[in-house]
This record gives sequence, structure tokens and C-alpha cells, in this order.
Amino acid sequence: MKNIRVVGLTGGMASGKSLVAGMLRSLGAVVVDADVIARDVVAPGSQVLQEIAASFGDGVIQVDGTLDRHALGERIFNDPAARARLNAITHPHIRRRMAEEVARARAARPDAMVVLDVPLLLDVTPPDAYDLDGVVVIAVDEATQEARLAARDGITIEAARRRLQAQRPLREKVALATWVIDNSGTPEATRRQVEELWHRWQASA
Repeated sequence: MKNIRVVGLTGGMASGKSLVAGMLRSLGAVVVDADVIARDVVAPGSQVLQEIAASFGDGVIQVDGTLDRHALGERIFNDPAARARLNAITHPHIRRRMAEEVARARAARPDAMVVLDVPLLLDVTPPDAYDLDGVVVIAVDEATQEARLAARDGITIEAARRRLQAQRPLREKVALATWVIDNSGTPEATRRQVEELWHRWQASA
């Protein structure tokens, strides 16, 4: 096995990606969260927010100058072209910031295991967008994923199914994975898989 030092982590909505990211962090990984960076790059006054307003109109900006995520979400949810336009605005900035975070982590701890938590990795973001040694996909069966999403967001199973259908099917992501963590069972079962994978990575160093 080659030296594993920077890996991508992804899954689908309610697959348990945040759970696994937390477990990896507790084992010593440096986790770089794309969602956190995505919020940072659209801060009031930022270039990205200005580009979003120019593309989608001032209706997606709240009176306090922050991004109205609900309004923007309504605009792009059922409009693939609008979603692609938003991704074209935000993703280059997010990728640059993530690369900077990886470089910072490696400079501080040359032996660090860095995990890039990227929800859309393998959806609209190809693995070669980052310099990764491999990709972990969190797998869960469809019925469990629908039930967890419905419970998490307080929506019906039918609504959860529609949201999941807007993403790339999880089974397709699993087919592209370097490693798979099955989160269909208990958190304890998931942790055992995460710890086993962690030890394999450490053995590759």
C-alpha cells in the first residue's frame, strides 16, 4: 500500500459522513470541512457573494448582507443549470481554500493524516480536483438513508426520497470508492470499521 496521507471523505445526505468525520478526528486526523469553508467564502462583502448576487439577483441576499440560503436553495433545487452556475462561482474558491488548509496542516504536522470532508466529491467534484491518495465513501442502504433524512429534517419519506434523487445515487459513488464504510448498522459497528481503516492507513506511513 502506498503512503496514505490525504484522503477524501464523502457520502450522501444522512449517510453518516459527519459521524465518520468525527471518529477520524478523534483518532488524530486533521479534518478539513468543505461545508465550513463554503460558508466562509460567501461572507458579507466577499467576492463570491457579490458574484452570486450578480448572477441570481439581490433576492438571495438578506437585509443584513448575508446570503439567504433558503431563497438560493429554492432557486437551484429543481434547476440543474442554475445549480451548475452556482457551483461554477463557488467551487474554485472552495477548492483553493481547502488546498491552503491542507498545506497549512502538513506544514504544522508533516506526519498528519488529512481528511477532506467534501459532500459533493464524486457528484460534481472529481477526485482529481484535489491531490488525494484515495476516497472514502460512507455507504448506507436506501431505506435507512431515507428514514434517517426524514427524521433528521422533519420531512416525509416521500420528500426525503425526492431530495436524495437530486444527488448522484450513493451506489454509484460506492463503485468509485477506494474504501467503503458501511454505516447501515450501529455507531459501534461503524466505529470498528473506521478504526480498522485508520490502522491500515497508519501502517502505510
